[in-house]
Formats: sequence, C-alpha cells, structure tokens
Amino acid sequence: MSELHPLDGGFLELEDADRHISMGIGAVAVMAGPAPTRSEFADWLRARLDRVGRLRERVRESRWELAAPVWEADPHFDLAHHVRWTALPEPSDDAALREVVATELAERLDRDHPLWRCVVVERLAGDRWALIVQAHHAMVDGISGITLFERLCDPVEDEPATEASPRSAGPAAGWLDLAVRVARLPVVAPRWAISTARSLVPVVYAAVAPSASSSLNGPIGRQRRYVVARASLTEVRAIGTAFSASVNDVALAAVTSAYRTLLTRRGEDPTARRVRVLIPVSVRGSTADHVLDNRVSAIIPHLPVEVSDPVARLAAVRARIAHHRARGEADAERSMLAVAESLPYAAVALAFRLAGHFPQRSVTALATNVPGPSRRLTLNRSPVLEILPCVPIAMRLRTTIAILSYDDRLVFGITGDYDSTPDIDVLAEGIESGIAELLAAVADHVPDQRG
Repeated sequence: MSELHPLDGGFLELEDADRHISMGIGAVAVMAGPAPTRSEFADWLRARLDRVGRLRERVRESRWELAAPVWEADPHFDLAHHVRWTALPEPSDDAALREVVATELAERLDRDHPLWRCVVVERLAGDRWALIVQAHHAMVDGISGITLFERLCDPVEDEPATEASPRSAGPAAGWLDLAVRVARLPVVAPRWAISTARSLVPVVYAAVAPSASSSLNGPIGRQRRYVVARASLTEVRAIGTAFSASVNDVALAAVTSAYRTLLTRRGEDPTARRVRVLIPVSVRGSTADHVLDNRVSAIIPHLPVEVSDPVARLAAVRARIAHHRARGEADAERSMLAVAESLPYAAVALAFRLAGHFPQRSVTALATNVPGPSRRLTLNRSPVLEILPCVPIAMRLRTTIAILSYDDRLVFGITGDYDSTPDIDVLAEGIESGIAELLAAVADHVPDQRG
C-alpha cells in the first residue's frame, strides 16, 4: 500500500464537495480500421495491465480522515468493471463521438474499484473506431495521464516495463507517523509561513479577489458539452518563430482570441482583467514521467482579451506569462503542497473541501497544455490517427481547455457546462480563427534587424 499525496487526495475531496462534478481526466484516441472484437480487446488490455500496477489498485480511505487515503490492491478486480462498448448512430460522425465523450465526462468513476475506465466506440465514420480512456485526477495529472495512455498502447523496444518511483513506494502512514507530523507542526508551520509568504500572497489574492462578473463563471450542472479545435503544429511553431514566442504562448493567444469572441457575442465587453485563467505548471522531473500521481503547480494570469490586434495580443500573453512565472506563483503553490506532506491529512482534506464549497468568482477558466507522444502510436495494431484531450470542470469554472500535441497537430479539447455554455462551438471556432489571424500576420511580419 502507498499513500495518496495531498494534491492527489485533494481531487477526491473536491469531488466529494460538489455533487455536480466528476474529476476524471480523459484522452480519446481515434484509430484507423475496424474495432477489435470484445475478446480481442479484453486479451489485449489484460496484457497491458501487467505493465501498470496502479490500474489494479483502488483507494481506501481512513476512518474520520485521520490518515491519508491509500492505494491498495483490489481483491475483487474484474476487468469487466472497467470496459464499456458503444456504437455511434448514423451518420456516425465526429459530432456524435463528441456527444459520447461529453456523456462520459459527466459520469463519476466508481470509488469501490480502481479509478479508471475504457469505452470502445465502434462504427465511427471513415472506417475508424475510438477508445475513450479516463482516469481519476487523484491518479494522474496531464503528463502522467498521457504517459498512462502511451503505456496502454502497443509497446516499443527499450520502454520501461513497470512503473516505479521512490515517491510512490513505501507503507501507508500509521499512528506513529501521524503523531510525528503533529509534533512537527510548531516547527514546520512557521518556517513554511516565512519562506513562502512573499510569493504566496499574489496567488491567494488572485483566487479570492473580487473580479468583474462574467457569464464564464458560476454554478454548474451535471451535464457536459465537448468540442474540439485543431491547428497545425508546424504552423504554430512558425508563428512562434516569427514573433519570438513559444508554442504555449501561441496556443494561449488563440485561447484569448476565442474568449474575446465569446464575450463579444454574449454582449459582454472584453475589458481588461475580465478573464483570469488557471494554468497548471508541471513540476515533474524527467525521471518521473511514468509515475501515476499529480506533480503540478499553477499560475493564474489575466488573459488580454481587451487587445484587438492579434500580434499585440500574442505579445501581451507572452509578457503576462513571463511576469507570473517570475514572481514565483508556481513555486509558492509547490511550497504549499510540500508543507502539506507534513500536516495531518484531516487538515488538508478540510482545506480542499472548503475550496470546493467556496463560491469563487475571480478565476473564470482553466487552460492546460500537455506535450503529447513524440512517436506515432498503435493500439492493438491499429494506427492512432488522433488524440483528443479532455479535462473536467469544477469550482464554478464553466469551461476548461486541454491542449495536446500529436503527429504535427495541436488539438484543443474544450469541456463546458451543458446549461451555461450552449455556444461552446464559438470557443472552438475562435481558437482556429485566432491561429489563422496570427498565421496571416506572419507573412506581413518584418523581423527586427537591430543587433
């Protein structure tokens, strides 16, 4: 058995605090050719499970939350609990697939069993099939989630056979460990407060400060919508080269353009400081890619939706991201999670539960960029044509955008609340038009020759 770390357990607490949300992270793989038979798929998946031991483990919570939840082997593991089959109705197109994805995003994973599931989608138009893979956020973050998907795909030479990590090893905490943590509080807490206060204040203020009211933030229901935007990774890199920006900067500039368009069409002025987004920042080391847990911090910048010129908007995005990174927001959150390791789990659980109930109005969306697989994948010998990322909505954020690169394509998977985002297609269209505007500007761009 091994303990869930504070952020991992925190996602369970957030889900418990709001009956309207499901904290499953998903990836939708679209494959060429016909779907396998049920027996073929079961045999193939069963062989993959030996490579990822966590998929056979469930969460066991302690009584009264005196200790952190632990991962333990599921004594009644049954693959049938985790695999579903569905077929698309005519015309069996991508729109029908997105409806199935939205339905799956709304349904919670079963806490009595390991926290993952696969949905095989048959009869996708164009001689294709799809596989929806979901894992609870308590198990994976964006990077480890994509790594999990890669490990479910057909193996290649020199790939690690099993997951391993010093962090995920070791016995669950006992009463002695709990007593040690309580005893250390008088020493740990003041030291942490002094070392992180300077960088933490901006983060806390960003999360609780009053902000202009927006239709992007508010209560959410149980149902979901899901749409997709696509861009050429080669073209995005060309934009970045022309304007000295990263792929992430260009993607966020396109997201900014989309929210500007959405607000305008809703009759809301895209004024400064109207759209603040939560942007996860990975703190995962290169040697921990195969560890299934959460290793992320975050920054919370305002998107420059008030800027109408696409090139100036990209420059503003780049400057704001650099500013928030420079003032240490990500390091502050990382420090908070580090000290949480030394606190009794009951205190950590209460903090996450209160956050889930807190009616925050400052942050309006989430945008996360995850580097996708660097190689072409096959799944049960079927070529993986495309991977669509999807992340949950929670804490009054009515939309989230997951950005993933694969096979020279940048895909934006957009999840929205069903009732409050009937116009979610505007975001997808706005992202694609935002990329197109920047690409058109590249042709007119004259590099600065000053040396």
